[in-house]
Amino acid sequence: MLANYRPLEGVADELMDARGNVRPVWQPFLAEVSRLSPEDLTHATARGSQYLRDAGVYFRHYGPDSEEERDWPLAHLPLLIDSGEWSQISAGLVERADLLERIMADLYGPGALVQQGLIPPDLLTANPEWLRPLVGIRPRSGHFLHMMAFDIGRGPDGKWWVLDDRTQAPSGAGFALETRMATSRSFPGIMARSNVTRLAGFFRAFRDALLALRSDGDSRVTILTPGPMTDTYYEHAYIARYLGFLLVQGEDLVVRDGRLMVHTVGGLQPISVLWRRLDSEWLDPLELREDSQIGTPGLLGALRSGQLTMVNAPGSGVLETRALMAFIPRIARKWLGRDLSLPNIATWWCGAASARSYVRANAARMTIDRALSTNLPFDHGPDVVIAGRHPDGQPLDPDWIDRRAETLAAQEIVSLSTAPALVDGRLEARPMSLRVILGRTAQGWQVMPGGFARIGNSDTSADISMQRGGAVSDVWVVSPVAPPEDTLLTTPSPHHSQPQYAALPVRAADNLFWLGRYSERAQQKIRLLRAYHLRLAENGLADLPLTHHLSEALSVMGVDTGETMPEGLMADLGSAIAGAGRIRDRFSADGWNALTDLQRTAANIGPRLQPGDDCARAMSVLLRKVSGFSGLVHENMYHATGWRFLSLGRAVERAWATTNMLATFTDPDAPEGALDIAIEAGDAIMIHRQRFPSVISRDTVLDLLLLDEANPRSVLTQLGDILRHLDWLDKLATPQGQMTSLRREVLRLQTALAIAVAPEIDPPRLAEISDATASFSGLLADSYLR
Repeated sequence: MLANYRPLEGVADELMDARGNVRPVWQPFLAEVSRLSPEDLTHATARGSQYLRDAGVYFRHYGPDSEEERDWPLAHLPLLIDSGEWSQISAGLVERADLLERIMADLYGPGALVQQGLIPPDLLTANPEWLRPLVGIRPRSGHFLHMMAFDIGRGPDGKWWVLDDRTQAPSGAGFALETRMATSRSFPGIMARSNVTRLAGFFRAFRDALLALRSDGDSRVTILTPGPMTDTYYEHAYIARYLGFLLVQGEDLVVRDGRLMVHTVGGLQPISVLWRRLDSEWLDPLELREDSQIGTPGLLGALRSGQLTMVNAPGSGVLETRALMAFIPRIARKWLGRDLSLPNIATWWCGAASARSYVRANAARMTIDRALSTNLPFDHGPDVVIAGRHPDGQPLDPDWIDRRAETLAAQEIVSLSTAPALVDGRLEARPMSLRVILGRTAQGWQVMPGGFARIGNSDTSADISMQRGGAVSDVWVVSPVAPPEDTLLTTPSPHHSQPQYAALPVRAADNLFWLGRYSERAQQKIRLLRAYHLRLAENGLADLPLTHHLSEALSVMGVDTGETMPEGLMADLGSAIAGAGRIRDRFSADGWNALTDLQRTAANIGPRLQPGDDCARAMSVLLRKVSGFSGLVHENMYHATGWRFLSLGRAVERAWATTNMLATFTDPDAPEGALDIAIEAGDAIMIHRQRFPSVISRDTVLDLLLLDEANPRSVLTQLGDILRHLDWLDKLATPQGQMTSLRREVLRLQTALAIAVAPEIDPPRLAEISDATASFSGLLADSYLR
């Protein structure tokens, strides 16, 4: 396997030392992998990729003209690091994290760094990440920073350097977990025998640390996300689900009397710890960006009141400023009396005359970019100058630096070390950087024992970014002895509290309700489309009275029967997935897979279909899949508040759709055969034959699909289900003894149908029932979602 491996000239290599020998930490792993046949290796890597697809792991790629969701780009081979070397890296990063905490406290406190000339005042006053409204606000927890990430790389001399400090809302923790899970699927036995340190202990310690920061046992720890359109939304949802925290968006929150509250179906509930995953400037439209649609008015006021801890404190993005790296070494020598053991790459702020002169003289080995940028080292702006040349290839004009001096910072061009990547079954050396994540616990900073490495898609360092085609590798910290077994649940949390069933944000409840409606709506259309194409297959004519009547009914539902896979059906499936995507923290991977598989199946088979029998068979396939999704949700989803809203959506949609279907196909003017379609679409052929073996009539159809409480698809059954769900919700969300308008209307209709007989249900009465069921959505919103 190593026969064709060639490290790049002039850089360090993670697999081989300077003499060309395989490093000891890699030898056992490579020995086992080399024993795999090419087919076994292909199957191993496929298992890892399949896990990520099944789990729905993605990142959002932003291109010049569009954005799209892409599969998580797994580099299947892990990066192995000896535990002794990892301890040295960890100690250096903890030292740096402590220094950044002190810098943050000074920038928003006494300002000694500016007063003593250690930082130019322009780096603050002109910096959009330095937020003046935050000056003087001391964190309730006593710390500004609780989670940090560092991008580090190994230089040609073998030493590690900090490439980037991530303090604003650092990502990577959830992706590191999923990358670890995928790699463990690829090499389960090898990983078990490699003494790889587990990640669960880090997450357990950090979770317990956040729980301990709560002001009282009834308040919550929540994760604030910008929403599904952000590039790291999957991670936000995954971490919330993994740690058991509530995932919220800005619209879910409100500040009352200086306290942050989440708007749930059970009313306002207090939040005392907010782990934010959006940039500071968007947090509060009252004091920061007034055009923010994803923040919460008054959020900074909750911080000032001392009733809220934010992870990390707003304004911490100032520590990510590229130019600040030029001054950190001097600050360390002043405050610590020594250089940092893990320094950052050499950086110069061009606003200083001496630095500007040096940059002009040495531009050929530097990257010159925006001084106040917080982009990653390899995600530069449009005006970046690399190795003395502009993006158009023109040589650098020294006067360009002088004209923009205060706005520019220069950094030494990084020659990253290389790591082995599996390319077409062969090992190739590719540049890599390592993201390491730190969390503050009761014992101080704890370093995640691993993380993930960015692996380039070529031999160029600039190509390690995922947006530019780079991949991600798991990082194994390998110990000489087997590490202890560890899981998130090893130690019962001392902060355990009773379950809070009403802690479902109103936004999430609304999305669950409409997920139920759209999935049921799609099922109803599939049933009627199958009935249409079965009739078409029997007679081959679309203009017969019955097929025409069916086509007209589907047209009213937004379905064009001239399309083999109608856009109206695909739109419902898309709406269901969109709703599920907005509540990924509350939706299982199996449920998500079932739903996306349904949409993929419909999209893939649609272009190949022919009207008639071909389409009818396809609709049967989709019907089984959508029924499987419904059954999966019913059987596996915990029957608490969220499940109630999803089930309410299904029941309301089924009651309304069944009533409209009955109005269409039991109409006295409906063509012959319409009653058969009603029984077929209502999935009641067998039970109708058992109950009414010798006759089918309008009364038998209405009796079975409208009034029969033993039929799981009848309207009366749906009303009973709705009332049972309301029994649960009313205990949480309404004052005792008070009846909601929704319950009143459902009870009224249920009572009327419970005592009704089929001959009494004429077309005007069906229209009244349809109007009543159509009103349930608005009444539900008024009762629980305001």
